[in-house]
Amino acid sequence: MQKKTLLDGQKIQITIKRLCHQLIENHDDFANTVLIGIQPRGIFLADRIHQELEQILKNKKILKGNLDITFFRDDFRRKDGLVTASSNSIDFIIEGKKVILIDDVLWTGRTIRAALDALLAYGRPEKVELLVLIDRRFSRHLPIEPDYIGHQVDSLNSQQVKVTWASEGSEDKVILISENNK
Repeated sequence: MQKKTLLDGQKIQITIKRLCHQLIENHDDFANTVLIGIQPRGIFLADRIHQELEQILKNKKILKGNLDITFFRDDFRRKDGLVTASSNSIDFIIEGKKVILIDDVLWTGRTIRAALDALLAYGRPEKVELLVLIDRRFSRHLPIEPDYIGHQVDSLNSQQVKVTWASEGSEDKVILISENNK
């Protein structure tokens, strides 16, 4: 197995700051904008984006929630064993608001499709945008493209992109994993 580091420590922090400045450029003071992290992996990036935005905007209150999409996925019945859902933590209505969906890796687009379906339980947003740390751009099954991209990577379907976070007890790192060809 071969591992290639795409981003780590300082590069991830610089990427998060850049993404935050792009968000501020488009959403000003976030008066009508909310952040939604997609469970399970997008919540770590959403937390970091939220913290950085509040620091840049001098502790302005920005609404952030976490969205579980388990039962909205088109493949949840195909998995072996019991499916365990995470909890939603969205304590606000998104009706008429601009929503920024946040996930760590965009690959086929199926997670985002499920998130869009799940989001409607909280109201009809004015607009939905997508922010991802990693865009695996040549692997889409659905016509979904991110509005904000941390890093683009061209990868094969046999490769895996793994994101780890310091808040999980690991380190901030993005690696591309390839199987050894024999």
